[in-house]
Amino acid sequence: MGSTSDWETMRHAAAVLAELEVAHETKVVSAHRTPDRLYDYAKGAADRGLKVVIAGAGGAAHLPGMAAAMTHLPVLGVPVESKALKGQDSLLSIVQMPGGIPVGTLAIGKAGAINAGLLAAAILATGDESLSQRLQDWRRRQTESVAVDPA
Repeated sequence: MGSTSDWETMRHAAAVLAELEVAHETKVVSAHRTPDRLYDYAKGAADRGLKVVIAGAGGAAHLPGMAAAMTHLPVLGVPVESKALKGQDSLLSIVQMPGGIPVGTLAIGKAGAINAGLLAAAILATGDESLSQRLQDWRRRQTESVAVDPA
């Protein structure tokens, strides 16, 4: 994530990954304030064994796109809600990547972070039958949790 304040949103992605027993790491890597850290993180991600990167950022939201420019791994971008424009600025910054530098862009805020965790797990599950089963169980429990009657 781009700053510690983004954790309020990004913790939801981490929670989903933890629930699905997916090993993950959480780091603060600012595209603007720590560009060397971003470079080292993105360039070394695959060598450290990462398979997918979830990058959350608000405002100008350059983190997901810059990370995607420096790694061949899939990058999922989570627009963090900003004070000025309620995350629309973040969303547009992440979703409008030039052709050739893809970033899978999720919804603004908590829903986007949850879905980023689920999407990362789904990507990983294509090569991990155990994770695939855990993800299917998660989805089954979600379906079962929906009430039939409104009262």
